[in-house]
Amino acid sequence: MLTKDEIITIFQKTEAMLTGHFKLTSGLHSDRYFQCAMILQHPDHTGVLCGELARRFAGENISVVVGPAMGGIIVSYEVAHALGVRSIFTEREEGVMKLRRGFFITPGEKVLVVEDVITTGGSVLEVIDLIRMLGGEVVGAGVLVDRSNGKIELGVRTEALLTTEVLSYSPDECPLCRQGLAVVKPGSRNI
Repeated sequence: MLTKDEIITIFQKTEAMLTGHFKLTSGLHSDRYFQCAMILQHPDHTGVLCGELARRFAGENISVVVGPAMGGIIVSYEVAHALGVRSIFTEREEGVMKLRRGFFITPGEKVLVVEDVITTGGSVLEVIDLIRMLGGEVVGAGVLVDRSNGKIELGVRTEALLTTEVLSYSPDECPLCRQGLAVVKPGSRNI
């Protein structure tokens, strides 16, 4: 079992916690950004963190782990590897979350949804809705970082390795914008 301090050490070691002025995937602005790709480039750290997520859901008879592209792909693969089950991912097609590439969910199949970081939980909620629409049973959601400090309700058991409150602002109310600081979009969409 990993401690919070051990998890934070991995984030610090890999420089995955950034400070500055960032535009998040949700469109909100923040002075902190979690760039989990900095961790996910290191298989040893990724295996340790994803192994901890898998441990938290062991015994749930999960048969597939699903993550949204991009951030959830590697997390899904490593958690599935630790659980000894298959891994698939969703993609947006014309703005709608879908399974592609021949991926499928069998009705009644027990599914774990994973993601690297959640702020509003929007992508994870889309994946949960898709899995349910396809007849899968979502047993839970596992994330590396919950930026909402546990405030986001996904409607399923949720496990986050790191839970923290990071202030987010609408662009109209952003104090960093008012200071004239340039905004950076370091995420995977709209680079």
